[in-house]
Order: sequence, then C-alpha cells, then structure tokens
Amino acid sequence: MTHSARKPTALAVLGVVLGSLTGCGGPGRTPADVPPATGRPSVVAHAPSSATEQPQPTMSPGPGAMTPVFTHGARGGEKVVALTFDADMTADEGPRAAAGEHFDNPGLIALLRRLEVPATVFMTGRWADEYPAQARSIGADPLFEVANHSYSHYAFKSPCYGLPAVAEDGMRAEVARAFASLRKARVRNTVPYFRFPGGCYDEASLRALAPEKVTAVQWDVVSGDAFATDADAVAEQVLDGVQPGSLVVMHCTRSAAPVTDEAVRRVVPELRRRGYRFVKVSDLMRTAP
Repeated sequence: MTHSARKPTALAVLGVVLGSLTGCGGPGRTPADVPPATGRPSVVAHAPSSATEQPQPTMSPGPGAMTPVFTHGARGGEKVVALTFDADMTADEGPRAAAGEHFDNPGLIALLRRLEVPATVFMTGRWADEYPAQARSIGADPLFEVANHSYSHYAFKSPCYGLPAVAEDGMRAEVARAFASLRKARVRNTVPYFRFPGGCYDEASLRALAPEKVTAVQWDVVSGDAFATDADAVAEQVLDGVQPGSLVVMHCTRSAAPVTDEAVRRVVPELRRRGYRFVKVSDLMRTAP
C-alpha cells in the first residue's frame, strides 16, 4: 500500500484513537505474515437486497483459499475515489449510549446527501442495534451501500491497539451476527464486504472468514479523523494522500470523530475541482486490474 506524507498532528490523533477501545482504522498496512491478495474481481452469486438490485463484485479467494483483501482500485486511469465511513460501536458501550454519548452522526449522512457523494458505510452490528432507524435509512438510500464491520468491534488479531480479541473459533460468528443485525434493522443495499476492526488481521483470521465469502476491504488513505479536533488537518491529510483509485477510511461516529463532517465539506469540493469522481467500494472494485 502506498501512503503519502501526513501531517504530524493528524498522526498523533490517530495514535490516540488506536489506543482506545472505540478506535478504528489503523495504519492499514498488511502484516508481513499475510501474503498479498492475488484474486481478481468477479461477480459472485451474492443475493441482492431486492429484486431490482444487481449482485455486487467481490474478489476471488487469495492464496490457500483465504479471504481476499482489497485496498484500492486501478491506478493511473480515471480519477475515482471511494470515501468509506466506519460506524463504530463496541458490544460493551451500551451504558455510554444510554448516558447520552452519540456513536452516530446523522449530520454527516445528511451532508453526504446534500453534496450527492456516494459512500460505503462499514457498520458494526452493535451500531445497527442501537440506531436501527438510521441504519435502515442509510441502507435504503441508493447513494450508499452498507458493509460489515463485525458485531462487537473487537480485534481479529492480537495485539490490536488495545482492542479485546475475538477467539479464532468465534470470528465467523462475529461476521454472521453483524449481518443478522443488519437484516433485523431491515438494512437494504448491503454488500458482501468486511472491514477488520482496527485494520488488524493475519492468515488465521483470513482463513477463519473464508466460509463467509466476503471480501476484506482495507484502505490506502488514512484520514486521521478519529478523535481529531482540527478539521483542516484531517482534510489536508486526505487531500495529500488521494490518488486515482484511492480508498479513504473515515468515521461516522460523533463521539469518536467529531470533525469528520467539517473535513468532508473541504475535501469534496476540492477533489471535484481536481477532477475526481466519488464512487462506492463496489464501483471501485470494478475498476481493479
């Protein structure tokens, strides 16, 4: 994966979030013990959310039939970029939500709609349980697609920035439970993609998830929006890193990423001025070589 230089302020903020239990979106580097994905995109028999929707592309299995990993689209071609937003909430944060902490960000979703920006939302099952009406609204909007971010937002590889670990024999159930929560909330426009909490994975986790037939989606641009207080620094980090085919990781959680919407207000018009077009991950995957 290729990363452009980032501002120290944004990197420092990223370090804070990765040390917390609510953090998500680590550096996104593939661990040395994980072979690179070699599968090619192909349309598979993934049941669409409605009779009018088409199957979404996934990647064919990687080495040893492991879950494939997608990090960015084609380079050097059309200027397209995918903004992705992690809707994080861990399994044990119910009391904090009950006390008034906001793990949602309806203002961000409204902004994306006003700006007509397609996006992919990686949603934890716990978030969908807490905010079923919002989850349903996001999934019903053709501007968006909803992907799996596990149920509990616990780590699939340890250590992972302080996150509690999921046992290897429980990994597949975490993914299945999250999809069940999306179905319970009646979320349409779901896609067969999965994002590892914290971006942490290894061969064992890729093997464990293979029966779920999902494509693991990482990123090549870290926004640094988690726990950031400087929206301009977040926006500049994104703008410095984006190149044709980029996949940007951001967050849809007010408590953990309070300036994301402000950063998006700067990023979107500037990238459009540079000639970029925004797409969903499913569209970006179709451009992969």
